[in-house]
Order: sequence, then C-alpha cells, then structure tokens
Amino acid sequence: MEEIRYNLSSLYDSFQSDDFQNDLRKVEEKIKDLSNYVTKHCDNYDNFKDKLLYLIRFREDFSKLIGKLLPFISLTMSADTTNNEANKYMSKVQSMLADATIPFTKAKKYIGSYEQLDELMTIEPFKAYSFYLSEIKNETSHLLSDEEEKIISKMRQTGASAWSYLQSLLTSKLEVDVKLKDEVKTMTLSQIVNLTRSKDKEARKAAYEAMQKAYEKIDDSVAMCLSSIKGEVNFTSKLRGYETALDESLDKSRTKKETLDVMLQAMREYLPYFHKYLKRKARILGHDGGLPSYDLYAPLGNVDKKFTINETKDFIIENFSTFSQPLADLAKKAFENNWIDVYPRKGKRGGAFCFNIRSIKESRILTNFNGNLKDVITLSHELGHAYHGECIFKNNILQSSYPMPVAETASTFCETIVMNKVIEKSTKEEKLTLIDSVLQGHTAIICDILSRYIFEKEVFERRLDHPLNAKELKEIMRDAIKEAYGDGLNHDYVNLYAWLNKPHYYRPGLSFYNWPYAFGLLFAKGLYAQYLKDKDVFVSRYDDLLSATGMMNVEDVAKQANIDVTDISFWRSSLDILKQNIDLFLKLTD
Repeated sequence: MEEIRYNLSSLYDSFQSDDFQNDLRKVEEKIKDLSNYVTKHCDNYDNFKDKLLYLIRFREDFSKLIGKLLPFISLTMSADTTNNEANKYMSKVQSMLADATIPFTKAKKYIGSYEQLDELMTIEPFKAYSFYLSEIKNETSHLLSDEEEKIISKMRQTGASAWSYLQSLLTSKLEVDVKLKDEVKTMTLSQIVNLTRSKDKEARKAAYEAMQKAYEKIDDSVAMCLSSIKGEVNFTSKLRGYETALDESLDKSRTKKETLDVMLQAMREYLPYFHKYLKRKARILGHDGGLPSYDLYAPLGNVDKKFTINETKDFIIENFSTFSQPLADLAKKAFENNWIDVYPRKGKRGGAFCFNIRSIKESRILTNFNGNLKDVITLSHELGHAYHGECIFKNNILQSSYPMPVAETASTFCETIVMNKVIEKSTKEEKLTLIDSVLQGHTAIICDILSRYIFEKEVFERRLDHPLNAKELKEIMRDAIKEAYGDGLNHDYVNLYAWLNKPHYYRPGLSFYNWPYAFGLLFAKGLYAQYLKDKDVFVSRYDDLLSATGMMNVEDVAKQANIDVTDISFWRSSLDILKQNIDLFLKLTD
C-alpha cells in the first residue's frame, strides 16, 4: 500500500530551511518591536486612530507569520509524534509566544479601554475590523495584569500544554496485543479502533477487551494529565472572572448559555428513541437487553464494500458536485495537491482532523483511512472543514476564526450530502446497512457527545475539590454513559476508558469541545432541510453564511438562515429529522 502523506512544502521545506529559520528570527524581532511600541506610544490616547491602525496592521502581519510556523510544526508532530525537531521547535515557539504575552496584552487593554471605540467601529478603515475590535473589547474585561498574563503563559508550557503532549505521546505509542484466531497481533490504537468495526463479532470483542487491557498500562499517567489540565483551567478561568470553565468556553464559543441549555434539553427529550435503536440492534446481533459497547459499531447487513483512496476521491467529488461545483473543486484540489495524510501508522496521531492554514489559504487533513464506508464519510467530513476554510479565507485574517459550535457545520453538511446520495442509490438489501451506519454516527453525536459533556462537567466540578485518579475518572464515565445511553447499552460492557483516548479533553485552551458536535449536526440538519426546500437560493447564500462565522456570534450566524437557536422548537425539528431514520430502521428490522 502506497504511503500518502500531506505535503507541507507550501509552508516550509524543512525545519532547517532558510525560510523557516528566518521566520523564526522575525517572530523574535517583531515581539521586540511591539514591546518597544506599546511602551513608547500606548500610555496615552493622542493620535489614537494612527496608533490603532498600526496595531491592527502589526497583528495582521504577525498572525500571518506565526500562522505559517505553528501549522508546520503542529502538522509535522501529528504525522509523527516522535519527531524530536518538531517537539523542540514547538517548545521554542511557545516560549516566544509567552514572551509576546505582555506586549500583546498591553495592546489589547489599550484598544479595549478606549471609550470611543464603538464609534470608531462605524467608520473606515476600522469598520472592516469591527468584529475583531468588539472581541478585543470583550476580552479586555477578562484580562489580568501584564505580569500575571505572562506568568500564566509561561506556566502553561510546563503545565497544561506539557500534560496535553504527554497524553498524545502515550496514546500514539501504546501497543495493543489482540488475539485473533489463535494469533496474537500487535496494533496501534488507530488500527485497533478500525477493528471494532469488523464484521467478525469475535474480532470486535477481542479488540474491545485488548484495548481495555492496554489502557490499564497508562491509565494512571493519562489520568494525571487530565486532572492536571482541568485543575489549571479551573484556576485560570476563576482568575479571569468566569464563574466556571463552562462559562469561559461559552464566551469563547460566542454562544449564549440559553442556546446550549435548550439544545441539551431537546437532546435529552429524544434519548428514548436512540435507546430503542440500540436495543433493536442488540436483538439483531443476538444480545438480550442493551447493546454491549464492543458492538456499537458492528455493521449490519451484507454491504462490505471496501474503497481504495482513489475510489474515495472519485466518489466524494462526484457527490459534492451535486451540491455545487466549488465544493467539488475544493475536494479535487485537496486530493491532487497532497493535502491529505491518509493511512494509519505507528507514531501518527489517531482520529482525523482538518487544519485551516489561514496564512497560505490552504488546508491539511489527517485521517486514518482503512477503506470502509465510515472512513469515506469521515473524509467527507474533514473536506467540509476544508471548504469552510475556503469561505473563511475571503475574510481578513483577523476575522477568519470561527468558534467551536459552527466549526462542525460545514463538515456535517458535507457528510449529509454524501450519505444521502449513498442511501438514495442503494438497493433494498443495502439500505439497512446504510441506515444503521447513519444511526451509528447520530447516536455517537446525541448519546456519546452528551455523555462526554456530562463527564467533563463533573470532572471540572470535582477537580475544584481534589485531584482525580483513574479509578474515579472511570466511575464518573460509567455514570455519564448510563445517563446518556440508558437501557440502550449493556452496562456490563461499558468503555470506562472513553476519556483516555479523546484528545478533545486534553486541550487546555478548548474546554468542552463536545457539545459543539451536537450543535454542528443539528444546525447542519436544519440547514439541509432549507437546502431541500429551495436548492438554488440556498447554494447562492451558503458560502456567505460560512464566511459570516468568522465575524458574528453564533446566534447572529443562525439568523442569516432565519434560524433562532434559542428556540427549542428548532432543535426539536432537527432531532425529528434524525428520528425519521430511527423509525425507518425499526420498520426495516420489524
């Protein structure tokens, strides 16, 4: 099998290249320049317009510069977590950024404290940066003293960021010994996860049990990572004036608590339908009661088609073209220009992600492709992120960062396009397999994401009182899964280590990266319903909606599509769309 890795030469040829080393020096120089400027000029508001314009232009240039260095380092590390050069330069850049904390904090405070800032936002050239400036004004209210901000930034390098890296290293290097038909094979976690989707029941169970056993080797170490990260986030959130880490997460997500609450309420209302699906699937697979965790992703039916990466390319491009040519062109560009790191290997990070690189207006995708339909859908999902990037790249670089909830919208929309086309073209025999595949994904979003939210919320709350060990984390996970999955699961076979290999829990600057997946799915379903009503009109404004995610709060983005996300009826209507697939599944298996 030919190894296909993403090409990073649009960023740099290597860590030792002149371009990389020169840009590294430029970062240090620019930090010194900013420090000198704020010291000399930001102690009064004389000629404020000129100073503000200088600070905006500086931030643009610096964002482009660091927006080349960090993606190159991070993407290299993700493809090979043991790369010593990448690890060394990540530490170096983080240290430089820590040094930049004080001058950038001073600049933000200087801008955000200007009393007439709102008026300036209404005139050019500042009108074009109005959302960026309003974000600074809000952030200023949560900034600490210059010295405190620097201390926190320095502390994070050897604190939460280091713990995060340790979790990534431990899980990427973990070897799982699984016994398959009297033969013991050693696999990576990414490979073993693919095995949990096997048609062979004994292989699925063996993979599940082997993972549980392997996790025991590192559970105390990873528990220390999680506990330490959450402890640090609790501390810094309080320092910044937030009541809880969730409040900080919502603020960074540009989302009202009211929006989250009504979405979660609607999800809880619809849980019994998902439990029905799980119990029916359990019965089909020969289980009494609920479904054991090792069979959550067991395929049903006789569709066992495997896709090569070239077949996947043609399949995705063909189906994307039914929505719009720009979407199909983006997918073609990603495949043909080596934007995708395709296959699993030892040392490579598990899962899948897309990195929008704003500095060069390109994206890179990492996936662990094994050739099944789920992998095809995952790649469609990540290409959706890349398309979101294409739309957001039209904005100024300072207004091109979209928050977590809408981050999953374009990706889920692309998933829906591809899967609906697959089902539409399927035979009667294939339909059951495909509907089950859809419901696997929807159940993961509604039930599993809810369990992750419950788990993380409880971890943050308990961490206020004491550090958490592996035993306690497993107990919290058991309770969270029981609450979300109810009697749909067999609780004698529950993955109590579901916290150990989810990188989202270990990102100190991105807490509660779980509920945005539910938001993305349900918001995308609502958008897709609008698309079906009037395709031409919807396609013409879809790109503008995605572009707006970098310049608006979540509620205002939704209003672009005439959706009120603070109204529970919207979430119920989207969940009704998911329920239709459950009803179809129950009918097909009656």
